[in-house]
Amino acid sequence: MRYLFEEYELDTGRRELYRDSSVVALTPQAFDLLDYLIRNRERVVSKDELIAAIWKGRCVSEAALTTRLNAARSAIGDSGEDQRLIKTLPRKGYRFIGTVQETHGASMAVADSQRTAPKNASSFPTSRRSPSFHSPI
Repeated sequence: MRYLFEEYELDTGRRELYRDSSVVALTPQAFDLLDYLIRNRERVVSKDELIAAIWKGRCVSEAALTTRLNAARSAIGDSGEDQRLIKTLPRKGYRFIGTVQETHGASMAVADSQRTAPKNASSFPTSRRSPSFHSPI
């Protein structure tokens, strides 16, 4: 599944985040957190639910969640101050509020890079005939 929002693309199959066809560095837990918030964007997700979903029941502090949330926000050009895409609802949780388009198939970033990649010289067809030359004499 691919989620497109603003100039970003979250490709869950490749586990990569792209911005304008360039890969954006994101830790696995920050990726999972962003993915979970986008998939559940129609509702508020509590801190406890995020911890259970991302850390699979391991005991972690709220500071660990906050660190991963800040990393996810930073990767998509958001911040706790702006809350342009990930909104904090005090004492309730978090919600992804950006407009998202879901799509299947190859990543737009991958498709773009394949379309613009130079072809290998050996992949060009060659003629089996010898070129004909016309002599002026």
